[in-house]
Amino acid sequence: MSATLAPTTSPARTPAPPRRRTRVLALPEARWALASLAAFLPALVLDLGGAPAWAYGPLYAVAYVAGGWEPALEGLRALREKTLDVDLLMIVAALGAAAIGQVLDGALLIVIFATSGALEALATARTADSVRGLLDLAPGTATRVTPDGAEETVPAAELAVGDVLLVRPGERIGADGRVLDGSGEVDQATITGEPLPVLKSPGDEVFAGTLNGTGALRVRVGRDPADSVIARIVALVEEASRTKAPTQLFIEKVEQRYSVGVVAATLAVFAVPLAFGAELADALLRAMTFMIVASPCAVVLATMPPLLSAIANAGRHGVLVKSAVAMERLGEIDTAALDKTGTLTEGTPEVTAVRPLPGSGLDEDALLALAAAAEHPSEHPLARAVVAAARTRGLTVEPARDFTALPGRGVTAVVGGHVIEVGRADAPEGDETAVRVSRDGVPVGALALTDRIRSDAPAATAALTAVTGAPPVLLTGDNLRAATRVATATGLTDVRAELLPEDKVRAVRDLQDAGRKVLFVGDGVNDAPALAAAHTGVAMGRAGSDLALETADAVVVRDELTAVPAAVRLSRAARRLVVQNLVIAGSFITVLVAWDLIGHLPLPLGVAGHEGSTVLVGLNGLRLLRESAWRRAATG
Repeated sequence: MSATLAPTTSPARTPAPPRRRTRVLALPEARWALASLAAFLPALVLDLGGAPAWAYGPLYAVAYVAGGWEPALEGLRALREKTLDVDLLMIVAALGAAAIGQVLDGALLIVIFATSGALEALATARTADSVRGLLDLAPGTATRVTPDGAEETVPAAELAVGDVLLVRPGERIGADGRVLDGSGEVDQATITGEPLPVLKSPGDEVFAGTLNGTGALRVRVGRDPADSVIARIVALVEEASRTKAPTQLFIEKVEQRYSVGVVAATLAVFAVPLAFGAELADALLRAMTFMIVASPCAVVLATMPPLLSAIANAGRHGVLVKSAVAMERLGEIDTAALDKTGTLTEGTPEVTAVRPLPGSGLDEDALLALAAAAEHPSEHPLARAVVAAARTRGLTVEPARDFTALPGRGVTAVVGGHVIEVGRADAPEGDETAVRVSRDGVPVGALALTDRIRSDAPAATAALTAVTGAPPVLLTGDNLRAATRVATATGLTDVRAELLPEDKVRAVRDLQDAGRKVLFVGDGVNDAPALAAAHTGVAMGRAGSDLALETADAVVVRDELTAVPAAVRLSRAARRLVVQNLVIAGSFITVLVAWDLIGHLPLPLGVAGHEGSTVLVGLNGLRLLRESAWRRAATG
């Protein structure tokens, strides 16, 4: 019975392995932060509502203990190592505020730091989850062929160089090696990023974790499993994740010196007047006032509101930036490097031309319907693309029987009483994948398929060129011909093709060794090491692998490539506001500290000045929440 194929979306890629994710409340930092917040909120309501101290006091105490015990303990441990960090300083400042009656301010400070620590722990756990999940790509076991021809199932980790493996259709290859016997089409998108399965014949190299689609293969192991490409991807991501950026090292240096300086100054402000006969209460009041006005709360808020506002605004427009640090670093980039498949292109084959031969008696629709009927039972990506094209046109397709698939050659089926053969042409047509169609052994036409370039790719590359001052670099594992086609269409001139994951990392690091700050945009598992190694990594969200999404600093949820340069401009706007706010916060701290040291700063005035500067810089940073901020960033 005939069937009319309804329009549908393009076929998806090979499914990713099951996702491993740490639950938020599985982290002790998150549980303690939640407990601190849960105690603080009702205490705040009761306090501001005029309730007696016995009603909200115990709740504030719980907030202090729940949120502060861990950073306090870590700070004390650091003291034993003769190191003073800002977390301990904030705990001391919070306790100092409580000692002079500013219990609410101290509790709020505790809650903020506890929440920040929980978010940092969650980000670290999710990165570790994604790296562990990558190992699911490599099979746990493999079928090893013994010298006498018998088969045995062994753990993949126990394979040795020289072992011979049997890989059946639908199985993942257990180790890097070369094909000894057989042929099959292997989906190696996880390693090279190629959108289509690649025909593998004797002598061809294959990689652990790639999927054998059709035909049985005998593979001789060429690398120890610990040295496979997939294992090296894991190692590269872990190494890059452990590497500290120069900015982070600078912050740690400033944090140490600032903490020591404030503690020393606070002790001096307390001890010196006391030594000259001042009253204990007066000396303590002056010192606690100093601790409050010297507190970096205003400086912290000077930095965070612009960055968080930029993050929120970008998120509303489909760009999820994972942290304030990532948002800040995004604006620092001066070079862009782009993956091809799934980034500049959509990552799936699409029928772009239907070419019936003269004298075949077929028009475009008839030829496409005939090919779709023969391909309909197949799971090959090219077959799915042909069937999808027929669905899009709403064509009626005859049922097929006696379906046969031959690895590397195509399919054969009987349709309407005729033997229809559909397979790749012997020679490609330009950079297209050509599929020939024959009826009863006579060619009747051909179909052309390509990986479609995203409609916004040319505009995105032009915008990135304007933002960085130079055209982006194209880094791809695909062949040079396909890469050149995409580069020409998108205005790119620096094309580097046929790259393995470590080659992409090397290219990114070479650019950074030359003094560049690289933005890398990709989507696949094979892009994850480069995403981690780059100054800033951005992943395409819809078809992106779990590892790429977790490793990247930002994710383009809607796959709108033009959102990437817009996010860069928004980051730069946020960084300008950060500088403004730091000037404001620094000026307030300088004036209030000088007033407290030189004259006599009343505590209420000191608190008002401290809180006022905090509110001022906070409101200034929130300007980036406006819709107009994104419009300006998007239009340049």
